[in-house]
Amino acid sequence: MADKYLRPKLSEEELIARLRDRDNSAMSTLYDMYSATLYGIVLQIVKIEETAEDVLQDALVKIWNSFDKYDPDKGRLFTWMLNICRNQAIDAIRSKQHRVSNKTEDFSANIRSGLSSEDFKPEHIGVRDMIDNLTPDQKQVIDLMYFEGLSQSEIADAYNIPLGTVKTRARSAVKMLSKFFKGRA
Repeated sequence: MADKYLRPKLSEEELIARLRDRDNSAMSTLYDMYSATLYGIVLQIVKIEETAEDVLQDALVKIWNSFDKYDPDKGRLFTWMLNICRNQAIDAIRSKQHRVSNKTEDFSANIRSGLSSEDFKPEHIGVRDMIDNLTPDQKQVIDLMYFEGLSQSEIADAYNIPLGTVKTRARSAVKMLSKFFKGRA
């Protein structure tokens, strides 16, 4: 535990270079730097701590095994990892095993009090602030997709919005968020 506090903090570029070189200690550094935030995002989607832990572990293995596919010209490392974690979480909640276990779980186990102050908070990385700059329609779609785990089709069905409109709002929101992130880099 104390080891993580002794490790020097790496820049994102240094971390990427070490991961590309398949440096195992770089994966530990990546875990130290990002796991709490990624876990918080996964937990918001899957709602069950044990499932969130499993999903995060699977996502980190996928990040390690597919790191050669990461392209820094297409986006920041965190954004790429966030998408992998989000997709793994959505796959988990759509799986038959997850749906069955959810139905058989005790009701009280499904009630979550939310995240403690030590857990993930989007405002810590500025995402919530950036999302607040979107139009209300864009914000709604991004909140539903990234924080509630709904697909574009599910949003269209649930809110009686044409699928093309949902896709347009999501695309314009992502473009706007990309500009915000590039402005902060």
